[in-house]
Amino acid sequence: MGGGAGGIGRPLCMLMAMNELVSELCVYDLDIAMVPAAGVATDLSHIEKPAKVKAYTLTKDDKPVDKLEECLTGCHLVLVPAGLPRKPGMTRADLLGINAGIAKGIVEACAKYCPNAVLGLIVNPVNSVVSAMCELYKKKGLDPKKICGVTTLDVVRANKFVSELTETPVNDVNITVVCGHAGATILPLFSQDPAGQKIPADKIAEMDKKVQDAGTEVVNAKGGKGSATLSMAYAGARFGSAVLKGLSGAEDVVECAYVMSDVVPECPYFSSKVAFGKDGVSKLYPVGTLSEHETTRMAEAVAQLKDEIAAGLDYAKDQELSF
Repeated sequence: MGGGAGGIGRPLCMLMAMNELVSELCVYDLDIAMVPAAGVATDLSHIEKPAKVKAYTLTKDDKPVDKLEECLTGCHLVLVPAGLPRKPGMTRADLLGINAGIAKGIVEACAKYCPNAVLGLIVNPVNSVVSAMCELYKKKGLDPKKICGVTTLDVVRANKFVSELTETPVNDVNITVVCGHAGATILPLFSQDPAGQKIPADKIAEMDKKVQDAGTEVVNAKGGKGSATLSMAYAGARFGSAVLKGLSGAEDVVECAYVMSDVVPECPYFSSKVAFGKDGVSKLYPVGTLSEHETTRMAEAVAQLKDEIAAGLDYAKDQELSF
């Protein structure tokens, strides 16, 4: 778990430590984290679950590729809730420059020590960072489909909001969310789910926007003192559980994720339903039939996504994984 002592990392570590498929949990973070990684690991080591928990701490000047051999060797799944949040006055380009560098350090170490592991990146801007890291994996001759952008929170939110509006039990709601993981690129396909079909026609656009803006709602509710950490941890754990179930060979599990894709030809990276099997991503599902509203929104979403993918590809042009 890269960034395991952060606001998302701590609750995500707890949820993963509770997962019966996890035999060993490695908590990695920097020594400038608010809570030491060793403290998180010691705390979690007291939970009555099978997972052994270990901590690894680096300074901000350490290179993960030089320090994380023991941490990463043998890992099957690496979750990375890392990077800085976007601050007032900061452009997306600024954020990409900082967070892509953070992601690159961890991805580089994974490429060296656990190249067959599935990487779940929770690093904004996801649409650009994931495409950049996949390109770097390709340069090394590694499988870029091992790298996934975790978009599960969009699905989780859509399910909860639709459940509340339509008074449908939340376990009976399963909204597919496609395209990307930022603003207008987040496209919930309400028309493809029986509960979503119950949304009144005059509420569709409002619900669509509510899913897109849910992160801002959390930031505002926290008075600018935080973002979506607990719900993101829940969503990250749901994604992680799906990957582990697939890797175990017991079943292929379907979740939405942002991956290298040919589902929409003009977007080499795209979020859609993905099956996870014993080697990671085993199948990409087509978008399917769209409503009139969704068709219009898809054009808008794809236009924005293409620009954000291009930013990631531009970053990767002059970078490489060095080891």
